[in-house]
Amino acid sequence: MGNKNKTISFRVNEDSFEALREIAEERDISLSAVFRDYVDTLVAYDGQVEVVSEAAAAGREQTNDFPPKVEVPKSFIREHERLELEAEHLREQLDEHKAYITHLHEQLEAKSDEEEIIQLEALDEERDHRDEPTFRLG
Repeated sequence: MGNKNKTISFRVNEDSFEALREIAEERDISLSAVFRDYVDTLVAYDGQVEVVSEAAAAGREQTNDFPPKVEVPKSFIREHERLELEAEHLREQLDEHKAYITHLHEQLEAKSDEEEIIQLEALDEERDHRDEPTFRLG
């Protein structure tokens, strides 16, 4: 369930299409970018977007209704800052653990490069302590 892009098709009349193409050329962006911006704005403001021409927008009174403003309680901001600090601390701990694991892997590789020497006398001493029968060659 990742963030996959989906395709949206628009049908507009030829005059609207030409107007949109002119807007895209004025802003030096692609026509699809114009639609993406519109869709992103539409989603961001939960469908409360009205597209009007610049002339119509200039003739309207400027109201403070759009974009909507929301007051956020200080407790929410403090909690958000606390969580950011905690996340940063956890990232630092993760980096430390990764460094330690890398160090252990390097030590393991260094030991595996060395020849493992087994002393036969030590094996004989272990065998004598176990009450097992011993055998001699020869």
